Amino acid sequence: MSMSIGTKDLVRAEINLTPMIDVMLVLIIIFMVITPLTPLGLDALLPQTSAAPGPPARASQDLVITALADGSYLLNREPLAQAALHSRLTKLFRNGAAGVVFVRGARDIEFQRVAEAVDLARGIGVTRIGLMPY
Repeated sequence: MSMSIGTKDLVRAEINLTPMIDVMLVLIIIFMVITPLTPLGLDALLPQTSAAPGPPARASQDLVITALADGSYLLNREPLAQAALHSRLTKLFRNGAAGVVFVRGARDIEFQRVAEAVDLARGIGVTRIGLMPY
């Protein structure tokens, strides 16, 4: 109870919370009804098998250059010196045999050796070079 001092004509403004609570409850009920109706997942068409066999799978034409600690390189497991690697890569890229060159280094070498292999490939004209962990 509050005590009023002064005139009795004083109008006090109070917020009536009951309509606001009713509106909020109606909104909650609407959202609870709508939420389970939303579809889950995506519609996808699965590929069908064809009766005719496709073309035979061709061998990968990507090259892997591995820089070793002794100063030599491996080109797809073929040991080469740096000069031989340059001539071999030039010959392969003239024939259009490689799409991507991957470069990786042995565990105990400096990154400079890997950077030299990347520079060697860039000098030949390779634009797609990737680095691989050993």
